[in-house]
Amino acid sequence: MTDTQSNETIIEQDQLAPTILVTKAVQRVASRQQWQRFFRNFWLYLIAIPVLLLMILPYFYLFVQSLAPWDQVDSVFVPSSFTWRSYEWIWTGGGYGLPQPWLQALFNSMLVTIVDSVSVVIVGAIVGYALSVLPFRGRRTINTFILFQMFYPSIILLVPTFLIIRIAGLYNTYWAMIIPRLVSLWAIFMYTSFFRSVSPELIEAARIDGASEIRIIFQMMLPIARGITTVIFLFVFMERWTELMWDLIVVKDPETQTLNVLLSTLFGPYHSFPGPLYAAGTILTLPILVLFLVFSRNFVKGVQLVLR
Repeated sequence: MTDTQSNETIIEQDQLAPTILVTKAVQRVASRQQWQRFFRNFWLYLIAIPVLLLMILPYFYLFVQSLAPWDQVDSVFVPSSFTWRSYEWIWTGGGYGLPQPWLQALFNSMLVTIVDSVSVVIVGAIVGYALSVLPFRGRRTINTFILFQMFYPSIILLVPTFLIIRIAGLYNTYWAMIIPRLVSLWAIFMYTSFFRSVSPELIEAARIDGASEIRIIFQMMLPIARGITTVIFLFVFMERWTELMWDLIVVKDPETQTLNVLLSTLFGPYHSFPGPLYAAGTILTLPILVLFLVFSRNFVKGVQLVLR
C-alpha cells in the first residue's frame, strides 16, 4: 500500500468515525427506549391481566357449571366430567313432569329485543335526520327537551307508564314490553349529532338527483353512519336483552315472560335443578357475545367517532 492510499484510508476512517459514534448512540437510545417500553407495558399487563381474569371468571364458572353432572353442580369449581344433560333438560323437558317454558321464554326475549332494537335505530335515524337537516320551527326547543329528558330519572316514569299500559288493555301482552322501548332519546341525540357533521352539499346533491328524504336517510345517511348505528344497536340490544324490572311488572303469564323474568322467578320445584339454570344463563349471554364478535370492527369505529 502506498503512502497516498494509506492517507486516503486514514481520512475515510476519520470521516466515518462521527457516523459510527452517532449510530452507536442511536442504538443505545433505541435499546433504552425498548426497555422503558417493556417495563411500561409490563406494569400495564400486570394490572390488566388479573382484572380481565376477574371479569371473565363468572362467565367461565357459569359455562362450566352448565356442563357439569348434576351431582357436581356448585360442589366443585371444575367438574371431573362434562355432560349436555342440562341443555337436553331445557330442550326436551327432562322427563320430570314439570313445565319447561325455557324455549318459549327465549323466543319471547328474542322477539321483544329485536323489535325494540330495530325500531330504535329506524326511529332514531328518521328523527335525528329531521332535527339536524330539515329546517322547521321549534327544532331547537325539541333538541333541548331531548337533552333534558336524557338526564331525567326514568324510574320516576315507571308508575305512570304502567298505568297507561294497564288502561290501554296491554297488560300481560308482548306490546306491554315492546311499546315503552320503541324509541330511545339517546339514539335520537346520537344520530342528530352525527348527521350535523355530514356535508349539506352531499344532501343537496342527492335531492337534485331526485332522491326523497326517506331515500336519503336509508340509502345515504345510514350507510355513512354505519359505525354509530352499530354502537346504538348493540347498546340498545344489550340493554333490552337484560331488562328485568319492567318485564317483571307488566307480564305475569309464563307463556309471555322473557328469559330474564323466568330465571328470576324459578323457585319452588326448579331450585332442585341448578344445572338447567346455569345452562339458561349461558344461553342468555350468547346473543350479546355473537353480536359483538360479528360487529366488533364497526363497533370500534363507532366508539372512536363518539369520542371525537
